[in-house]
Amino acid sequence: MSETFKLAIESLSKLSAHEKALIAHCLITSLDQHQDDNVDQAWAELAERRYRELETGKARGLSWEEIKRQVKGEDG
Repeated sequence: MSETFKLAIESLSKLSAHEKALIAHCLITSLDQHQDDNVDQAWAELAERRYRELETGKARGLSWEEIKRQVKGEDG
């Protein structure tokens, strides 16, 4: 792994959920070679909406352990 990659991963814990969502959007967008003109705006709106849902308590985040339990069909 490059030092730049290692630094980026280590820095993730210092970012807010909103900042992480924006970084995810930027990464996904950078992979697309061809995209519709409105894709960036749609991703930004989705990230903002989900961030607001988390902040207001309308939605809650899941830990990696919770996700794995759900995928395996375990009740926890």
